[in-house]
Order: sequence, then C-alpha cells, then structure tokens
Amino acid sequence: MGTEVILCGERLDNPVMAASGTFGYGYEMARLYDINCLGTFSFKGTTLKPRYGNPLPRIAECPGGMINSIGMQNPGVEAVIEEELPKLAKCLHKKIMANIGGDSEEEYVLTAEKLDKCPQVGWLELNLSCPNVARGGMAMGTDERTAASVVAAVKERVKKPVIVKLSPNVTDITAIARACEGAGADGLTLINTLLGMRIDLKTRKPVTANKMGGFSGPAIFPVALRMIYQVYEAVDIPIVGAGGVSTASDVIEMLLAGATAVQVGASNLTDPWACRNIVRDLPEEMKKYGIDEIRDITGGAH
Repeated sequence: MGTEVILCGERLDNPVMAASGTFGYGYEMARLYDINCLGTFSFKGTTLKPRYGNPLPRIAECPGGMINSIGMQNPGVEAVIEEELPKLAKCLHKKIMANIGGDSEEEYVLTAEKLDKCPQVGWLELNLSCPNVARGGMAMGTDERTAASVVAAVKERVKKPVIVKLSPNVTDITAIARACEGAGADGLTLINTLLGMRIDLKTRKPVTANKMGGFSGPAIFPVALRMIYQVYEAVDIPIVGAGGVSTASDVIEMLLAGATAVQVGASNLTDPWACRNIVRDLPEEMKKYGIDEIRDITGGAH
C-alpha cells in the first residue's frame, strides 16, 4: 500500500499530520511513541513576542467535541527557535510545519521571516483563523482583502511554501480561498475551529473566561468536509484537511473531498496515541476500499 503524498513539493511518508495546538512542539509527544511515524505535524501557534494567552478557565466540554479559548499561549518565536526546535531535532528527523500567528501584518511577516530560515521548517502555516485572540487571527482571515494582503506580504519575504489556515466562520469560504490563492498562497489548511460557547447552569455564566472559544472535535467533521469539497473546486492549490478527524476512514473521506494531507487535532487531546493509531490503521483501511496509492484518491469524490 502506498501512503506517500507530496505537499507543496515536499514528500510525506503518509498524509497524517498533527494539528497546531494539539501536539505542542512535538518532543512532549515523543515521550509516548516514535513521532517519526507521522507524515509531519504543525507545531503550536507561534507569535513574534511571548503570549500568556487568555485568562482561566479556558476549556469547556461538549457532546461531540470541546471548546478551547487558549489564546495562542506561546514563548515567542525567538524562544521557539533557540529552545523548542533543538529539543524536537533530537526526536524528529522530518521537516515540520510552523504555525504562525500575529496581531498585525507586520508581525506575521517578521515571525515568518525568522522561521523561514530554520532548516527544520518545511512549510509556513499562517493562522488567519484563530477565534480566541482580540486582534489578528480570525479577524485577518474573514475579510478577503485583509487575508490577501497578509499572504502577499509574507510571500514577498520568505522562500518556503506558505499554507494559509482558514476560518469556517465566514459566509463564503471559497471567496477567502480564492483571495489567498491570488495573493500567492501555496496551499490552504481548512478548517480551523467553529466559534462556540457553553453556559454553566449553576452560575448562569459562560464556562470559559473569554465567553466564546473554538469548537472542535468529531461534531465538526461534516462541516470541514463540506468546505474542503467546495474549496477544492474553487482553487488549484493543495488543501490540508482538518476538523474532527479521529479515524483512518476519516482521512480517506477528506482526501476524496479534495485534501492532499490531513491534520488530526482534538483527538490528540482525548487520546495521545490518536495520530499513531490512524497511521497504523491507514494501510488496512486502504485495502478495505481497494486503494493502492493514497495520493491517487485526492478529489476522487468530484
């Protein structure tokens, strides 16, 4: 069974990736299993300066998923390059995806420039879709002109492939996708979390301090699948599918919708071995559906 795929010119042993924010900087998970079994992973959202994130509580449970309002807590790009990536190099021998956040276009550019110079980084993933920050994030990715401007500014200053992570919290996902492609994006990741909330019936207050947060988990899989299907027909650049993936059959379904690779997110938080198990199960699932080469089925549902 052939599980190899090509993402923006870089070879992956398989299409299974861990999504940003659910796998830390990788070395933490390497204590549990050999993470080289993955295609790759997108590391924790990184900004120019350190961020503490949102106030506690930040997590709310939901049927079929969870709500998080972390707020892109991270030590800042300099600390990531000097401290986190050297730790990762000891346990992962593959290129990684660098997830980048910011409050302004300039911050995205400066952070991307620094990570572009790191030999370990194979792709730059611009997070224009985080719903848990006051500035930047989703606000950048829900307006076509703003999204295109950020993408164009970053592309002008970096050499590595730029993949844009899009928000589902828009009226027309294809319009945003086309704008990013037109500005030079090399690929797209979709979707990020849906905007949701929970209310504590005893206190009659929102469960999370930030009131609302990103809803993720198996419940959003059909929404992600629909958007991947729509965007595949609207653009000519590769798609990294994300949103509710928890099984090897989910991976195959996303590829049929139009994804080249697939990110596993919330499942890592309920089962730390989720990615490993999906990689393990993929060849048998391919055999079940008569698939010889996984890369041949991308867009097969169209």
